[in-house]
Amino acid sequence: MSSGLRICMGIVVLASAAAPVLAQNYPVKPIRWVVPFPPGGGTDLTTRALAPKLSEALGQPVIVDNRPGSGGTIGVAIGAKAPADGYHLVTGQMATIAIAPAIYPKLPYDPLKDLATVTQAVSASLVLVSHPSFPARNVGELIKLARSKPGEITFGSPGNGTGGHLGVELVKLAAKIDMLHIPYKGASPALTDLLGGQIALYLSSIPPAAPLINSGRLKGLGVTGAKRTPSLPKVPTISESGLPGYVVDNWYGVMVPAGVPREIIARLNSELVRILATPEVRERYATDGSEPAPSTPEQFAALVREEVQKWGKVVREAKVKLD
Repeated sequence: MSSGLRICMGIVVLASAAAPVLAQNYPVKPIRWVVPFPPGGGTDLTTRALAPKLSEALGQPVIVDNRPGSGGTIGVAIGAKAPADGYHLVTGQMATIAIAPAIYPKLPYDPLKDLATVTQAVSASLVLVSHPSFPARNVGELIKLARSKPGEITFGSPGNGTGGHLGVELVKLAAKIDMLHIPYKGASPALTDLLGGQIALYLSSIPPAAPLINSGRLKGLGVTGAKRTPSLPKVPTISESGLPGYVVDNWYGVMVPAGVPREIIARLNSELVRILATPEVRERYATDGSEPAPSTPEQFAALVREEVQKWGKVVREAKVKLD
């Protein structure tokens, strides 16, 4: 055996032995947790419910770092390209992890290769809402109406390629109907136009929509989850109200750069799963219309693969493109 080969093998052995030691002492310095959206949104709120608890569990500061831009892809890219040492986390969600690969022609990361899964954090339903004057009372009636008026019913979204857009595109594909998409630059202007009757439909997150539905200012046609949501018990699921099998979960999860030692991922998973089960965290998420969904790293990885395939197909079949 050559001396060069012996040196290389020695380096491999030393690196292998160092990983468990590194994980055993982990963490020894603050952890940065990248949120790829501005403060106050669903991704930020999900993360901030966990970060202080994780800091307590690990005995080191966990610093939330909001890095918005380009639909969340800038922040995810920062997280994916960070050192794979366990000191850099990033919150992934449906739009940035599952939809973005099909939407962005030059995405600066591959969610299946550049990131490793730690645990799913929460699952959140969306709700399809309409102006009170809209004639349909549920998704079944909406489908019948849309078939009688192809291309005439309008629906708004926070922008092309967002979950609110593609969730309705999935309804259109499954029901074989045609409706007119009106993209907005965010959720607030879309909701404002819906309340004013300028558009007919909007697929909204639960927190801003629930009080408007309960007060009668909007009408809830169906929630996207597999079961009804506690904050809107009278609103049926889209699956039960006209489109069997339809389910869209706006999920969020914790990810790290690919290459983080498995022992560190296991430690993070153990602490986060425990935190997600605490009554305080469960109650905090319930106010936002979401539900804790802790998982193993392998279960979350399987979900990511399924979602990438699912939304890639929707994007292709609906011929969705960025503005």
